[in-house]
Amino acid sequence: MTIREWIRYREISGFPTFSVEEIRLTFPNYSEQVIRNELFRLSSRGILYSAYKGFYIIVPPQYAAKRIVPPIYYIDQLMSYLKKPYYISLLSAAEILGAAHQRPQRFSVMTIFPKSSVSPSKNNTLVWTYRKEIPSDLLLSKNSETGVIHYSNVELTSIDIVQYEQYIGGLSRAATILEELAEKMDFRDASKNLFVHTSIATVQRLGYILEEVLEQKEVAEVLHTELLSYAKRFRYVPLSTNRPEKDVEKNTRWKVNVNSIIETDEI
Repeated sequence: MTIREWIRYREISGFPTFSVEEIRLTFPNYSEQVIRNELFRLSSRGILYSAYKGFYIIVPPQYAAKRIVPPIYYIDQLMSYLKKPYYISLLSAAEILGAAHQRPQRFSVMTIFPKSSVSPSKNNTLVWTYRKEIPSDLLLSKNSETGVIHYSNVELTSIDIVQYEQYIGGLSRAATILEELAEKMDFRDASKNLFVHTSIATVQRLGYILEEVLEQKEVAEVLHTELLSYAKRFRYVPLSTNRPEKDVEKNTRWKVNVNSIIETDEI
């Protein structure tokens, strides 16, 4: 059996990904150079797509023309290969949840430290963000073309796009996405299962945006009640961490120094 025949057998058997290590184990008599040459040749022909160092996807017919496979097709297998928990996050999660106004150009994945040592140039379709731990009780799952994928629920997604706003284009874009998700938000019991995975400052900023920018009074009221039960006292924080706070308006309810103007896109 050749490497090409082995790859074809995997494909028809329902295994759309593999690692270089699996090739080495299957073909112990092949030299490293022979394996590299064959993988390079098959990648050049559009039969394989290298999504990560040492990890390959067998390109399915529907993606053969572009020779780029969308991450949602292989993300669960990739994270299994890396032996790391994960969830689809930020704008990518928001899109799955129904916020399709701004389709993300790149695919966001949240995982745990340590950070990846692989250069983004290897796969610039992925945006990696990191937590100390993955809050599995705040994740949702659904079937994909190749198995099951995991993504953040509405409340965690809302927290994330404020906390990690630098990865999505700023607070105005965050507010646009929050506006689309607002009717699905339910922050009851957030003080028990959500706030431990973020900062109080992030909750303050989220609450201010929901109440003062988006006028989602009911959602904001629940969030405020949960915040007060979680932290009896909290300090003033800047709305934007990238701008000065001197001589700015203060929102006393959320204790936010309003040092940035947030404008949402028309939906």
